[in-house]
Amino acid sequence: MKTDIGIIGMGVMGQNLALNMASKGYGVSVYNRRENRTREFAENKAKKKDIIPTYDLAEFVKSLDKPKKILLMIKAGSPVDEVIAKLTPLLDEGDVILDGGNSNFRDTDRRVEEANSRGLLYLGTGISGGEYGARHGPSIMPGGNEEAYDLVGNLLEDIAAQIPEGPCCAYLGPRSAGHYVKMVHNGIEYGVMESIAEAYWLMNKGLNMEPEDMSSTFEKWNEDLDSYLMEITVSVLKEEDEKTGKPLINLILDTAEQKGTGKWTVQNALELGVPVPTISAAVDGRFISSRKRERKNNSDKIFLEKPARLTGKSNWTEKIHDALYLSTVSAYTQGIYLLNVASSEYEYDLNLDEVARIWKDGCIIRSNLLDEAQKGLRNDPENPNLLFVEPFLSNVKDKSVSTREILSRGRKAGLALPAISSSLDYLVEFSSAYLPANMIQAQRDFFGAHTYQRRDREGYFHNEWLDDN
Repeated sequence: MKTDIGIIGMGVMGQNLALNMASKGYGVSVYNRRENRTREFAENKAKKKDIIPTYDLAEFVKSLDKPKKILLMIKAGSPVDEVIAKLTPLLDEGDVILDGGNSNFRDTDRRVEEANSRGLLYLGTGISGGEYGARHGPSIMPGGNEEAYDLVGNLLEDIAAQIPEGPCCAYLGPRSAGHYVKMVHNGIEYGVMESIAEAYWLMNKGLNMEPEDMSSTFEKWNEDLDSYLMEITVSVLKEEDEKTGKPLINLILDTAEQKGTGKWTVQNALELGVPVPTISAAVDGRFISSRKRERKNNSDKIFLEKPARLTGKSNWTEKIHDALYLSTVSAYTQGIYLLNVASSEYEYDLNLDEVARIWKDGCIIRSNLLDEAQKGLRNDPENPNLLFVEPFLSNVKDKSVSTREILSRGRKAGLALPAISSSLDYLVEFSSAYLPANMIQAQRDFFGAHTYQRRDREGYFHNEWLDDN
């Protein structure tokens, strides 16, 4: 008997997606280059389920119903190309390849063309939600050949997270649209995580709060937000180390790693000329954190004035909450702004309202803020910057005052707050009728004759700054 879909890659995500599909009534073939991993999965988690283990690529392909549908859940980069090269001779015209990893969108553009030239259909398929989401319903972001989505869309929608408005899965657009949206999703994720970390730091170092107390504070804040990242922060702060009985958060080394999607978001935003300072600050923060030895050595060389703690817990926690809200909203709105520009630049024709909808469950950045984002997109579809659209605008106005205060006092407490600071600067700059860029343009004209525009009349002008005499 032939199966409905095959999965290559039996890591945590691949295994849980296979279990998810089988639970929805689909037959699944599985393959992993290391046979022991496939065998262990088949003998344990997949036992007595409609999951067929295979141990040879040709055997794997033969087990699939036509047109064959194959989901790759392998490490992004050259491994994807290597597997596609081995698969292609075994496939027939009209068969579908789905790449479910975090591939760079430019690689996906290339792979779509190569697959199409061989008569194959291709979907770059962003999948978010981690281990739990893969098993119980992720957010799925496919882009590529629409004919491919016609063939596999029902399956993807069945295994996705379900909300009242429908499954958290939708065809997003041609070529690399799906992987681009997933990349920006991850960039937003970086920004929100850094913002939460800074709020934690303000409470921990500024107010001397204990993890249990901070956990309760985050839990209260999350009653309205219903944010997954806030939810797990509550759990992280409650966790105790089994050996010592101490709060585990206090024992975890302060070095954050990354897989590259946040960096790609910032790089592409620079290419498109779109400011994403909250996300950039988060990426920079991870880079700096990884230089642990340098930071330790430098801390012994710099003698700053003794930091002054914040005083008055209840007063300051409310201001920290406001600053966290502003910074979190900034991360979302900067990501959506980038998607708006990229949609036009790359001719994705993204439906941003639909993007926000499929992020509302199953993914890492799910939050009630996405309901607000949808309202903003509907209220003013021509404005790509949702900070300046209701319902965000009124909240941002109120919370910017508290954010200024917390940044001022945070500096006095000796705390680096790059994401919160960048978020406020972004708000201030985007709401300033005048900026000091006139000085920059004057300098450019001085040394390079790049010309400048004037406030008092139309046209471009060059000034003879140097007197030859």
